Amino acid sequence: MDNYNQMKIIFSEKCLEYSYFGHVESPERVREAYEILKRYGYTFIEPKPASEEDILKAHTKEWVEMVKKGGYFDLDTPGGKDIYQYASLSAGGAILAAKERGFSLLRPPGHHAGKNGRALGAPTLGFCYFNNMAIAIKYLDKPALILDIDGHHGNGTQEIFLGDPKVKFISLHRVPLYPGTGYESEDNCYNFPLPAGAGDELYLKTLDKALKLIDLKDIEIVGISAGFDAHKGDIASLSLTPNCYKEIGKMIRNLGKEVFGVLEGGYIGENIAIDLHQLIQSLEGS
Repeated sequence: MDNYNQMKIIFSEKCLEYSYFGHVESPERVREAYEILKRYGYTFIEPKPASEEDILKAHTKEWVEMVKKGGYFDLDTPGGKDIYQYASLSAGGAILAAKERGFSLLRPPGHHAGKNGRALGAPTLGFCYFNNMAIAIKYLDKPALILDIDGHHGNGTQEIFLGDPKVKFISLHRVPLYPGTGYESEDNCYNFPLPAGAGDELYLKTLDKALKLIDLKDIEIVGISAGFDAHKGDIASLSLTPNCYKEIGKMIRNLGKEVFGVLEGGYIGENIAIDLHQLIQSLEGS
């Protein structure tokens, strides 16, 4: 395929090195997406791990030390002696995506990780160790809008930025579902719970409503927490189709702001690639 895509994708094969038997957050979901996106002609950039200083802008020292130790966290989010290495690399990918206005295709995801681990009373960490999006936004230190389109509520991101005058947070997500939060909006965090099977039309109408609530005059950049598990048939399905992600991209482009993205959920690699390609094409006006 022609190499016409301008948005660079941040990726490292190191993020494929760890796995847990039978776990849905597997290397395969990202490996398959990466192989397909290569055929689409994207340019890939290798990231470096985030520094501890950058991670500490979003997390407590206590939590960083716990991740370094790699002990047991919960059934959803196992530990491991090298998990700090992979989690800090994913955070570094998010920072590079923010700097390059690109997209970070790395794992582990991050939006359920709060300041000190579990956030807002969630029962588990939801596959997340460090909040990649939060670390990237803190690194930029610019007025920002975070748009979380993962099928689950971004409870960790909300906890980290609640009351922050420089950041607006929007999350569209399925309820009832893990993490059991995000039923109501609070301060600068705008939550839009949706039913299973919502479909493209309701989703896009809701996103349009959400974006109209935000005063964009002081916003300099939009960070997309791009989970694709709301795709029809995935674990947080809202029955979305690839065309929905194309329309999401158009709506974000029409905001007229600089944009970057970070992978959250999405557990069918082929769908991640197709949906992401549709999203990026629209962001670029293709």
